[in-house]
Amino acid sequence: MRDTLYTNFSCTTIPYRRNCFFHGREDKDFLHWRWKPEQCELPRFSSKTFLSIVQGKTMAFVGDSLARNQMDSLLCLLSTEETPKEVYKDAEDRSMTWEFPKHNFTLMALWSQFLVSATETMFNGSATGSFDLHLDKVDQNWSEKLPFIDYAIFSDVQWFFRQHYLYEGSNLIGCILCQVPNMTDLGLNFAIKRSFQAAFKRINECKNCKNIFTVLRTFSPSHFENGTWNTGGGCNRTRPVKIENVIGRDSNWELRKIQVEEIETARGKREYLGNRFEILDIT
Repeated sequence: MRDTLYTNFSCTTIPYRRNCFFHGREDKDFLHWRWKPEQCELPRFSSKTFLSIVQGKTMAFVGDSLARNQMDSLLCLLSTEETPKEVYKDAEDRSMTWEFPKHNFTLMALWSQFLVSATETMFNGSATGSFDLHLDKVDQNWSEKLPFIDYAIFSDVQWFFRQHYLYEGSNLIGCILCQVPNMTDLGLNFAIKRSFQAAFKRINECKNCKNIFTVLRTFSPSHFENGTWNTGGGCNRTRPVKIENVIGRDSNWELRKIQVEEIETARGKREYLGNRFEILDIT
């Protein structure tokens, strides 16, 4: 048992809607856990050491709400060494930028739930929750920032689990999780593979970029049981899921394999492009 580096009281940058204890969470044991990579002893996190390493650099967490959560947590950790300055936040509180002036370090969260260009479809003036995904066009919300980024951490997939329509150029080529007459369901794996493929290709083809260190946070197994997030499922576990209950379960492992394949493809070009691609597996 060891003390936590920050709490929901000591970290003033935690968004209210993401503050678990303010919303009824009761168990606290997880505050004293530590991440232990397989066959490796990870030293306790040091904000001072971290900030000295990234001094003069820019780090961006790109993706959905899980990417934002990771950024928020790192922000809390680093705040114990230097008080950050918020310099940008979008109207929806999804993308934001913080600066650590003493260390000339910039930390960003760039919202992009599909990594590729996406437009929500409308019906009778109301949003449907389905999107038109352009698989050959990366989302400018993150891609236009690439020339300024030194470290990019990607975290995506969750938003693909609904009906979407897939495009190449201006051509509709199919859909996913759909039952539409005269339209091919190309499958979830196809859409995810193409999205990550486009993202990593964009990094390797960026002529005005620095040598970017890219980290892919692979798809983690669902923590919802007895239903999904919007069908009554709950996250009631208070202990970590065991490895034997994860490997090979459902489609989770297949989705991870797809992501790893695309990282390996991108990594094959790093020798002459100077970019670096790595994998991060978490629960």
